[in-house]
Amino acid sequence: MDHLDGLPLTSSPTPGPTPELVIDLDRVAAAYRGLTGALPGVAVHYAMKCNPHPEILALLQALGCRFEIASAAELDALTAIGHDPAQVLSSNPVKPLAHIVRQHAAGVWRFAVDCEDELDKLAVAAPGAAVVVRLAAHQIRSGVPSEGKFGVDVDTAVTLMLAARERGLRPYGAAFHVGSQMLLPHAWRAPLRAVGTVMYKLAAEDVFLQMVNLGGGFPAKYAGKTPPPAEYGAAIAAGLAGLPYPVAAVCEPGRALVAEAGRLRATVIGTAVRGGRRWAHLDVGAFNGLMESLETGNQLRFPVSDSRGSARRERFCLTGPTCDSQDTIMFDAELSADLRTGDEVYLGSTGAYTTVYASRFNGFDVPRVRCVTGVAIETSDDAAYCG
Repeated sequence: MDHLDGLPLTSSPTPGPTPELVIDLDRVAAAYRGLTGALPGVAVHYAMKCNPHPEILALLQALGCRFEIASAAELDALTAIGHDPAQVLSSNPVKPLAHIVRQHAAGVWRFAVDCEDELDKLAVAAPGAAVVVRLAAHQIRSGVPSEGKFGVDVDTAVTLMLAARERGLRPYGAAFHVGSQMLLPHAWRAPLRAVGTVMYKLAAEDVFLQMVNLGGGFPAKYAGKTPPPAEYGAAIAAGLAGLPYPVAAVCEPGRALVAEAGRLRATVIGTAVRGGRRWAHLDVGAFNGLMESLETGNQLRFPVSDSRGSARRERFCLTGPTCDSQDTIMFDAELSADLRTGDEVYLGSTGAYTTVYASRFNGFDVPRVRCVTGVAIETSDDAAYCG
């Protein structure tokens, strides 16, 4: 059996032991086509951190997708499928020096920064490299808040780009990230205005940018509605049109391409009633597959269904197998009232971050991955929503 970062992989069409993450590659392809159709003229670079399964990477490459990386190991996964490093964006603003050396030697030439120390490292390890300065995004809360660690203001961005030129680097572009699972298409407006200001200020210093990186943040469907991709496309197109001169535009979607393609099969290992609330303990939880449950305070609600499919429903607290009270996925999930040990529970929209965050805490297995094509699997569009 093949392995990726310790995670077992299989393309077998036959269901196996749980926990198992089933990825519908047809849905990945449909999501890619839908997003590229909504963002004409914007080059899509998949943020492979959210699911680097080699079959997903190979499929996206075949569709014409490019990639974004944060480490040398992620680049290794891309070169393993024959992807051209020159098309890869290195978007981690702070990188280990050894990773810069490896990436630059392989052919990566565009690197994100948001501090002078990173410029010094690039000048030594990637001389002549193109620099993309990371701007702080306007603070609008996203569904999975992820901003605050990186990014600088307009004036600091200008200073950094001029400092890059002094070090023999190429001031090349500006980038930002509005946060993950952003449900407000207008969230891109303010950051694009800030990019425009940077461009104006740099032009006065005879520096002209060539690229704007729109980041990720494009949402997937969970238990709730999301704006249509066309609304994001319209907001972004308007923002790009307002820049002082034309530049190439790229974006770095992650969950928008793969989340809805995944369905997580889990087995009920026990049920209980505590304080008048019903609990269903599964063989997968926050620590071995669903860490985003903790990240969002159990607000990210996956569509759920179960193998029993009874008409009579009750609300359950869905929790994981570990001996840790934090290991809880969702509260008040509607499932069959007669759910019992040995039944299966299916969690939709779990194609993003499920396996990459997983650990073997308390010795429990992480989900194995099975990719399928030509087989409809129940996902967020089909499963009963909890809430």
